[in-house]
Parts: sequence; C-alpha cells; structure tokens
Amino acid sequence: MNEKVMIIEDDESIRRLVEVALESHGYETVSFPNAAEALAGMKRETPAVAIFDIMMEGMDGVEAVRLLRRDPRLLAVPVIMLTAKDTELDKIVGLDAGADDYMTKPFSVLELCARVRAQIRRSGAPDRSGLPLAMESGAICLNTATREATLEGKPCELTFKEFDLLRVMMVNRDRALTRLELLRLVWGDDYCGESRTLDIHIGTLRQKLGDTAERGRFIKTVRGIGYRFVGDHS
Repeated sequence: MNEKVMIIEDDESIRRLVEVALESHGYETVSFPNAAEALAGMKRETPAVAIFDIMMEGMDGVEAVRLLRRDPRLLAVPVIMLTAKDTELDKIVGLDAGADDYMTKPFSVLELCARVRAQIRRSGAPDRSGLPLAMESGAICLNTATREATLEGKPCELTFKEFDLLRVMMVNRDRALTRLELLRLVWGDDYCGESRTLDIHIGTLRQKLGDTAERGRFIKTVRGIGYRFVGDHS
C-alpha cells in the first residue's frame, strides 16, 4: 500500500494511537505536534491524507487547513478533522475551511482507518464531474482555476464548500437537485453527515448572493425535493 498519512495532533498519546492504528493497516505515517511544522513538512512531501486536530497551541487546525487550500499544490490533499468539538457549527466551520471529513473524539480507530481508505480511494479516482473551468450565469462569474467568484463584477467571498455548491448548481441550472444529490456531488459519496449541513450552506450562500428563502434571485427552494439554481432572471 505505502500511502503516507500525515497526523497533526498535539496530544502525544492520541498521536501515537493513530499512528499504530494506521500502520497496522499498512499505511506509512508521519506526525507533527503542531500545524506550522506540518505545513512546512507538506512543502517537502505531499501526503496521501492529512489528519488535523482543531484545538492546538499556536495555529489551530481550521486556520492550517485554510492555508493548505490556498496552495495549488496541496489543494487536492484529502483532509480529515479529528477533534473534541462536536457541535454542528464546529463541523461546518471545519468543512468550510476545506476539510473533506470530520470525526469527533473519542473515536473508533477502525472507523478512522476506513475513512482514510475512503479518502484515498476518492482522491485517486479520475475526475468525472465534467465541470468547466470558467462559468457565467447572468451576474455571477466563477473561475474554478483560482476559485474566485464575482457578483455583478465585484468579488464575492465564498468558503470552500460554498464555492463547490454554487458551481455544481450552476452546471445543473434550472434542474431541481435533491439534497442527497447535492451532498453526494459536493461532499462526496462517503459523506455520512446530516442534510442539515447542506441547508445551512445554502442559507449562507443565499445571503452572499443577496437571496432570501422566500424570494430568491438565484437559488429557489423546491419543496419536498431540494434546490434549483435559476440564474439571474431579473
């Protein structure tokens, strides 16, 4: 197998537990007690998966993942958040920063290994999304190469998941997408969270686009199904 998994965890006992579990499943591991050292290590060698704790001294895991996602060379590295923070908001903050998955402590080492395996499998699969690199619909323009969005010619600051969500909806313009479809297309087939996460992301995306749930210029709610992107029909 020989895929290298990077573990960023300031608790030595947890760090060692994860190392032993992953190595017993055939993975190679490299560990760091803080995020700054880990990011420096990634510049030397790109891991197959990175596991970040959130609560660490100095730079926390969320900020580290945000920095990682700004580096084009590291953009595709799968990230799993491993943390004691388990509220819905904490999970959304981690996913918005660019994490691909989220586990809370205490955790099952067998489940963690399964999630690492799933992330490696997904990252190694060919891209069948068919999504274009540049997209435009009325007042909205997306540049997927730089992950930049503009609304009426002005920058529109979107989180990592908000950008992917808008991109998928624009590709499927005027088609009602179910919550399950959107979760699969944006969060991946292996996402095991709640659909409430999607609804919250739709809400923040609407705010940034100037939409409301009742009167949407771009995103419409299709009751009993999900959501539909209608573009700018004003």
